Amino acid sequence: MSRLQIVWTVTSKELLDFVRDWRTLAAMLLVPLILFPIIFVAVPMFLQGEAEELGEYSVSVQLLIEEGEDNPNELIQLLNSSSVIVHYSNTTFDENKSLSDHEILRDEASLSIRNGEFDAILLLRDGDGNASENWEYVIFSDSTDELSREARARLLNQIDIWEDEIIDSTLSENQLDRDDVYDPVTWDGTVEAADIATSGEQAAFTFALFVPFIISLWTATSAVQPSIDLTAGERERGTLEALLTTPVARSDLMWGKWLAVAIIASASVLLQLVGLFVAIRFLAAGVLTPPSVSIVGWILFVVTILLFAIFVVAVEMAVAMRARSVKEAGSTLGPMVILFIGPALFAQFVNMENIEAWWFIAPIFNICLGMRASLLGDVSIIHAMLWMGSSILYALIATGWASKQFNREDLVESIS
Repeated sequence: MSRLQIVWTVTSKELLDFVRDWRTLAAMLLVPLILFPIIFVAVPMFLQGEAEELGEYSVSVQLLIEEGEDNPNELIQLLNSSSVIVHYSNTTFDENKSLSDHEILRDEASLSIRNGEFDAILLLRDGDGNASENWEYVIFSDSTDELSREARARLLNQIDIWEDEIIDSTLSENQLDRDDVYDPVTWDGTVEAADIATSGEQAAFTFALFVPFIISLWTATSAVQPSIDLTAGERERGTLEALLTTPVARSDLMWGKWLAVAIIASASVLLQLVGLFVAIRFLAAGVLTPPSVSIVGWILFVVTILLFAIFVVAVEMAVAMRARSVKEAGSTLGPMVILFIGPALFAQFVNMENIEAWWFIAPIFNICLGMRASLLGDVSIIHAMLWMGSSILYALIATGWASKQFNREDLVESIS
């Protein structure tokens, strides 16, 4: 039997053991496939339901207006139409202070809002100006309370409408047209029509900003559980010692286990990508546009993911093999995931314009920038050779280190 057949036999055995546990299979393969469709359906429905529920509530607002001033009936009508219950009170303001600097009123407002007497307090006084009406206002609210935030939002919305009515009234009194005065320099047409990028190219640009980070996260986390189970898990169960006594080279055992974990992790990541694109294509149609990427770009994108999976799996297996128990392996690999996703996060903010070549040989950065370039269709041959070559080099170093852990002289002793 050739070495390749031996490696594949080990891989097949590990994959068979993996698929026998339906719970693990569901967690690693089924969940990634349905995760994004569920998110795209459930999350919008939940948010819409919460917004509608909050919009059905009436909010209570105290209107503090300066003594002697007439109530702004137009504003009050607008507030009443948006389920704002207005309670009127008169007070005296210090002309030398801004409304927000009235400490006593602010303290009283804080007490009233925290006690639930009112959801927000609106202070209103006559202002200086040449409009038909001039007002100054401030809203005291609690940003940590949902109803108080809702009250503030409704007040601001209705005050904007009220302000537009005052502007229209002032312009009408002076026989002026609002568009000519208020917006003398206008954009002729739609902004979308002036963007030469297609909707697919815009979607690809958006995807290139976050998909590489998500894939790095998925790959690093998807490989943790099978890496631990096929190394430290077998040591703890006592099955690894039996495998090491078979007439099979340790390096072949390592390659077989590594290939099994790489297949599992890659399948999990690719299924999550499939779920993401299915959700975008069918569940978010009209809201999100599928990215427009060339065939070459997709090929480079997938190859880059596979190279990253090779590197990550080898590193995680080597670390897990050094652990004496599943608990020790988990406590080591858990924080270690940050080493993979940290650079991936920062890579999303690297400026791709006139980027220096060394970025494409830096570990992790090279993979993420390679994925970004593939999605954007901005692939330089030199950059592609750098990130591919460096990724292969790092993968070989990682697999060599993993192989060294399997060939340690003290491996059997540490098991016993």
